[in-house]
Amino acid sequence: MSFEMVYHNMRRLLENMTAQPVLVVPSNMRDWARLGLTHKWEHLLRKLEQTLREAIEISTSGKVTIIGHSAGGVMSRIYLGSTSMGKETRPGKEYVDRLITLGSPHRHAVGATGGWVSQWVNEHYPGAFFAPEVEYISVSGRSTFGDPRGDLRERHAYPIYRMVGGEGKVWGDGIVPTDCALLPGARHLILDGVTHYKICGSPWYGETEEAIASWWPKAGPDTRDQNNS
Repeated sequence: MSFEMVYHNMRRLLENMTAQPVLVVPSNMRDWARLGLTHKWEHLLRKLEQTLREAIEISTSGKVTIIGHSAGGVMSRIYLGSTSMGKETRPGKEYVDRLITLGSPHRHAVGATGGWVSQWVNEHYPGAFFAPEVEYISVSGRSTFGDPRGDLRERHAYPIYRMVGGEGKVWGDGIVPTDCALLPGARHLILDGVTHYKICGSPWYGETEEAIASWWPKAGPDTRDQNNS
């Protein structure tokens, strides 16, 4: 499944709201499955780099905003730096003025599946590492409380929250616990009723213009470190 199709509507809505072109990194489920199997992310970083260069060519300021959904937000934090798995690269922060992460698992429980990615970036580029040169905004939905005896969504969220953050009876977006999605040092936005993706219910972060307006900094109010509902 291509993520260009997943984010097609979100891209269209953002372009309508901002009157700016929006590009989607051409990745798919196979790319992310490969990441989990090999513990290598260079192929995804190359795709991100290529897309960013295309965006810079049409940028009037020479800078771009990255919007990273889910693990894409963690990957984008790696891209901003000059070191990836010991390899020196040109730091992505030279091209980026803002990083917005949507339901990104910035913190994992010890031994959690996929947690090695966030562990690596937290060791090398902890928190809002490149602020204030880069503005960091971390967004989390607060739609579902994990409960093994609750309704279907609550029962579904409980083991996922435990897998990601170590605790199941917490609030989150249906996939990532709220506390795990809030990057230390970033501007925090907590969106009541917003889910991780449509399989967790509606609306998700990129589903409607109203949902996008609640986190897009030029459309929504400045709610630094406060809830935004």
